[in-house]
Amino acid sequence: MDVKLNWKGRLSFEGAADSGFVQKLDAEEAVGGSNTGARPMEFIAMGLAGCTGMDVISILSKKKQTVTDFHVNVHLDRANEHPKVFTEAVIEYLVYGSDLDEASVIRAISLSAEKYCPAQAMLGSIFSIHLKYKIFDGESQSLLKEGVYVQAQAGV
Repeated sequence: MDVKLNWKGRLSFEGAADSGFVQKLDAEEAVGGSNTGARPMEFIAMGLAGCTGMDVISILSKKKQTVTDFHVNVHLDRANEHPKVFTEAVIEYLVYGSDLDEASVIRAISLSAEKYCPAQAMLGSIFSIHLKYKIFDGESQSLLKEGVYVQAQAGV
């Protein structure tokens, strides 16, 4: 993968990778930016959410689960001191549909976490990532099930 970043003034940049889609990066005005784009660390967080989200929705589709809505929420804690790295994350999968099978949701999360998502594998080797899920009825929006997925420990 190749990424090119072009400076647009102050702390504003436009970047593109192999896909060719241009993204704006910037900082808040208080630190010298123009506040015209997402922050670099936000892109890392969105990459994590997008990577695992695409895996889970693809796997659920292959498992013939009727998903009517789907959200991935990621909360990341950061160190207080520079370089203010991520120190811990919680990924929450909100799955809406009809007759959703909890075992299929758990399996999709496990395959993403342990096999398919490179962002989760890479970041998870640096800090703890906790995985939660909630399954909702697609029509009534009522919560049907919720749980926590715990990854298998190597050698256990």
